[in-house]
Amino acid sequence: MKIPGYYSSGEFASLSHITKKTLRYYDEHQILKPSYVNDSGARFYTYDDFARLQQILLLKYLGFSLDDIREMTITNTDEHFMVDSLNLQLKLVEDRIEQMQLVAQTIRDTSQSLQEQKTVDWCHMLELIHVMGMEKSLKNQYQNASNIAARINLHHLYSKNTQGWFPWIYEQCHIKSGNNILELGCGDGTLWAENFSIIPSHIHITLSDISEGMLRDTRRSIGSEESRFDFNTFDCCHIPYKDNSFDLVLANHVLFYCEDIAQVCREVIRVLKNGGTFICSTYGSLHMNEVSQLVSDFDDRIVLSADKLYERFGRENGNEILSPFFSEVLWKSYDDSLLVPDSETLISYVLSCHGNQNQYIVDRFKDFRSFVKKKTTGGFYITKDAGIFICRNL
Repeated sequence: MKIPGYYSSGEFASLSHITKKTLRYYDEHQILKPSYVNDSGARFYTYDDFARLQQILLLKYLGFSLDDIREMTITNTDEHFMVDSLNLQLKLVEDRIEQMQLVAQTIRDTSQSLQEQKTVDWCHMLELIHVMGMEKSLKNQYQNASNIAARINLHHLYSKNTQGWFPWIYEQCHIKSGNNILELGCGDGTLWAENFSIIPSHIHITLSDISEGMLRDTRRSIGSEESRFDFNTFDCCHIPYKDNSFDLVLANHVLFYCEDIAQVCREVIRVLKNGGTFICSTYGSLHMNEVSQLVSDFDDRIVLSADKLYERFGRENGNEILSPFFSEVLWKSYDDSLLVPDSETLISYVLSCHGNQNQYIVDRFKDFRSFVKKKTTGGFYITKDAGIFICRNL
């Protein structure tokens, strides 16, 4: 009997141009589970499953293993998250195109060298090897972008402070026409994209990140032809600019990832102009505590972060860390909290964390989804304990 809105495994496989054997394999290996299984064991799929399969097949085409794909596609299929997923897939394809263009150019250059010099230009050959090796970073770039999007979505959709984190950060910067600004660890450039319309015309902003993949996303978001912006890849322990270069240096949720925070501070002081300002954000020990407790209640082996980042650099110890380098260090809290009625957004946030959650959730995803859905009924309250340190040398 035909169930309205559902496709049998045979119908779904035929419409998707894959075999029933492949579909069964995806089911058995937790890559694509059917939306409904009847009492006799027949599997049925829905329209949402087509969107999920599209994502799986594209990632497979781009060279990802099925184990990678299982982790990368475990999350939601509603319209909001599928739009985000498609945007991330587009970025991934654009990255692959850029890398293949580099490979093609390197091959052409090497071929030309052989024709003109009759010997192999080993510099070109080594460059080709390097470019081919960049393929291995695509998974990390995709996951980094996906994780950032998941975290931003949770705060954007359900923060009680309607101003928003990035507009608030921008407001605290007191940016003026003529300023020269450096952001360390700019990520995908959301700070500037969200405030683009109010950035002064006469200004220079350098956006930096240790990840070239993240900077590519930022260039696309801001526009590589935008004359007010420069983009540079470097480790913020070694800032490649002259002394007294910048009026403002920003580090939004960056310092706790740095191996040598003291060295970063020394570099920031060096490149800041006299009277310049360093603004760095972080959070305290109470931040998002309810989420950690939620996953612990589901499985007490889950740890969302191997390191407690606020212990490296947080609200409680930030003044002590920064004071040896700056004569004035002020903390300013961002007054906010979350009330989350949607289990899917919260699940995406959990899966975006840097801990061991996938090890214990992927194989029990349906159980975890049901667990979170019950917890979010009526709204799930989450504490936010974030803010910025404003640092100057007077």
